[in-house]
Amino acid sequence: MIKVFRDAAGPCLAPAGSVVAVGAFDGLHRGHAALLARVRERAMARALVPSVVSFEPLPRAYFAHGALSRLASVREKLLGFRDAGIELALLLRFNAALAATDAADFVREVLAGRMNAREVWVGEDFRFGHRRAGDVALLRRMGAQLGFDVHTPETVEASGERVSATRIRELLAAGEFAHAARLLGRPFSMGGRVVHGNRIGRELGYPTANLRLRGRVPPVQGIFAVRVHGVSGKAWPAVASLGVRPMFDGSEPLLEVHLFDYDGELYGRRIEVEFVAKLRDEGKFADLDALKTQMDKDAMHARACLAGIPGREDQAAATELSAMHGAFGRIFQ
Repeated sequence: MIKVFRDAAGPCLAPAGSVVAVGAFDGLHRGHAALLARVRERAMARALVPSVVSFEPLPRAYFAHGALSRLASVREKLLGFRDAGIELALLLRFNAALAATDAADFVREVLAGRMNAREVWVGEDFRFGHRRAGDVALLRRMGAQLGFDVHTPETVEASGERVSATRIRELLAAGEFAHAARLLGRPFSMGGRVVHGNRIGRELGYPTANLRLRGRVPPVQGIFAVRVHGVSGKAWPAVASLGVRPMFDGSEPLLEVHLFDYDGELYGRRIEVEFVAKLRDEGKFADLDALKTQMDKDAMHARACLAGIPGREDQAAATELSAMHGAFGRIFQ
């Protein structure tokens, strides 16, 4: 069970004291997982509340004045916190007022006042407050005055490189899903509830389960070989389209998934789509016959890809993810 609060101002949320991790936590990758595991471990050892302070929208999106791609939805992030053993989340609204908050005021009012922090855990390059004036050195100076210690965990590496959300987004955009999975700690996936579509896919012989993105900008676009979780006891092979459907002048991004050889009702069901390989970019075709021909090729290509690539359980072992699954759980189920 996790309790979630949104406001920077208000009464103390952890009267008995807390151990707090602070950050954006987009995607909850292996570095985040290690940090949250340490927070929970320290909180349990000291009989304090394992907690996080995070931000929505993400600060980088706010300062960019527009939507930027992200690895996980808000719901997925909160589920990840819960599954990592976090009991209290202060999910601050990142707006003009918060961006203008003096770094020292943030420490006094949020970390010391609202969270009653006894330990604060942040990345070594963590910056905060107005004009990013706050850093780890400021946290340590103020912590000595306000009664909390500051810790920075060791850098987590995978495949010989530092794990970061930026790097994972780059790999996903390039279609390097296996490499991204090694840094992320699991295969990249997107989940949601199946909604009704325009039934054009059904008319072309490819009925689809449709997931709306609800404003989320994913780090990938195009046509993909995927596996779908949540329709049966096993991962179901499928082909998916993620984008704005240029053949039909679409404007709202949509994830459309055709499950191979599946004959069940999916409307209203929550599913998770695991991305395995990118097949091609979206494109416009001369007519529906040309589109249907391409869809046939995509389906054949996706089946071949999925037949030659191990499933999630086997891939976890192949990419050294088993330890992560044990310690961090399967976050997005």
